[in-house]
Amino acid sequence: MALTGRAALLAALGSLPVGIWEPSWTGILAVNGPLALACACDYALAAPVRRLGLTRSGDTSARLGDPADVTLTITNPSRRPLRARVRDAWPPSSWQPGSELAASRHRVVVPPGERRRITTRLRPTRRGDRHADRVTIRSYGPLGLLARQGTHKVPWTVRVLPPFTSRKHLPSKLARLRELDGRTSVLTRGEGTEFDSLREYVPGDDTRSIDWRATARQTTVAVRTWRPERDRHILLVLDTGRTSAGRVGDIPRLDASMDAALLLAALASRAGDRVDLLAYDRRLRTLVQGRTAGDLLPSLVNAMATLEPELVETDARGLTAAALRTAPRRSLIVLLTALDAAPIEEGLLPVLAQLTQRHTVLLASVADPHIADMARARGTTDAVYEAAAAAHSHEERHHTADHLRRLGVTVVDATPDELAPKLADAYLALKTAGRL
Repeated sequence: MALTGRAALLAALGSLPVGIWEPSWTGILAVNGPLALACACDYALAAPVRRLGLTRSGDTSARLGDPADVTLTITNPSRRPLRARVRDAWPPSSWQPGSELAASRHRVVVPPGERRRITTRLRPTRRGDRHADRVTIRSYGPLGLLARQGTHKVPWTVRVLPPFTSRKHLPSKLARLRELDGRTSVLTRGEGTEFDSLREYVPGDDTRSIDWRATARQTTVAVRTWRPERDRHILLVLDTGRTSAGRVGDIPRLDASMDAALLLAALASRAGDRVDLLAYDRRLRTLVQGRTAGDLLPSLVNAMATLEPELVETDARGLTAAALRTAPRRSLIVLLTALDAAPIEEGLLPVLAQLTQRHTVLLASVADPHIADMARARGTTDAVYEAAAAAHSHEERHHTADHLRRLGVTVVDATPDELAPKLADAYLALKTAGRL
């Protein structure tokens, strides 16, 4: 069988078995003179690695689930061509499982005095900052018998932002908001407590909205339109304590709460309200306040990107004090926390009056859809026991929610897929009722 490449060279010299790719120095010294000379020449002709110039460019942020392309520019200042294999190392969570080998390794040829670019495509699987690790370069000679190898530190950071999957609900919620504003042609008048304008009567309008004085001055029936109050303050409070670390479905509770907070923030800013964010467990984790409508969402997703649950019990008194400092005047305080009986009864309830006597309080909690599946299970002894446990858990949450409602708190308890739209609906209902 005909041999090619390095295997043919080694076979022709008759010193090493066919199939050896990169002989060690010990192996080289043991062979005959011609092969040793060939290896030495090959090594000498390999471009030096230490003198290479490396710089980065490309994406500095990406939403979770989207790719991020980072370009590495390699400059070869030597007089020898660079024939190299490059490994651009990043943390394991920068790739989909099993794809790191193909995505992080590259082949490149850089002529003397020139530069080439290689692009590494990241597909992060977790939120937060991903920092580039070492770049390892293996430079081969023209025969490929030996190689020079070295590493370089080329810093780069890609911030992985929350995916904001609930943004698909934003158009429908904005349509409902415009309806409340009285800006669309609907058969019900725009709700709210602030007078907006007069328009011509449309069949189906509430007759109580007819302005008889304006009607007397013109030839058509005029009705008043109303709009919800504007420039109200919304404070989103993320509980980053122990209960937020529990996984519901495929994501932590904290991530589902973030998604709901982003939809509410986008909706409230379009409604003309001011939105701030506070994240707390036993200390302040992040605070975003005073942002304009155009800068709000970028600031929120950037602040949320690095938030991680802390395995500590949330200090409810400290959280309440931080919320009162951030919202000194009447506001809508949205608590995104767990509805578990013990943390609520032992932590939140003793200090809840400090919030409700001054503010409107809305509590949103992520429910586990697996509990509902367990409650429907039948057919085996284990399934019956699981259904009984699920029913007990559901009853406990229902009791806790009722207790909070009696104290004046609006409660939204929904699965991760339903939490964001239901929280937005609760906000719109409060605006409709003029409770903000």
